[in-house]
Amino acid sequence: MDVFPNPSPQRDYLIQFQAPEFTCHCPLTGQPDFAHLAFEIVPDRLCIELKSLKLYLWSFREQGAFHEAVTNTLLDDVVQAIDPRFARLTARWYVRGGIYTNVVAEHRRKGWKPPAPVLLATLPTATGLG
Repeated sequence: MDVFPNPSPQRDYLIQFQAPEFTCHCPLTGQPDFAHLAFEIVPDRLCIELKSLKLYLWSFREQGAFHEAVTNTLLDDVVQAIDPRFARLTARWYVRGGIYTNVVAEHRRKGWKPPAPVLLATLPTATGLG
């Protein structure tokens, strides 16, 4: 995967990638498997270039892999490429034999903790207007 310098390494911020057309093959039957991938990444010094991520994901089209194995491999490869502060991959596998499979894998750099969320007060709504 190609990478580029994080433009804001001083800040924790979340990058989300959606890949709704991931495909590979069942290693037992050879039938195609389809998944919707959702990456969530808090980068450190590097970010992933999206075209290279797309080409990397396409490289699995002819590979046989169990859902659990390929989900963890994808996350491991992202972590190896950019060494993020945090990364999560949620793979929602489409139905096969009447069963949907969701696999969630996470990486958290040792010692990294997410910042506390900012809770904003909500303004009361006006009723009877409009």
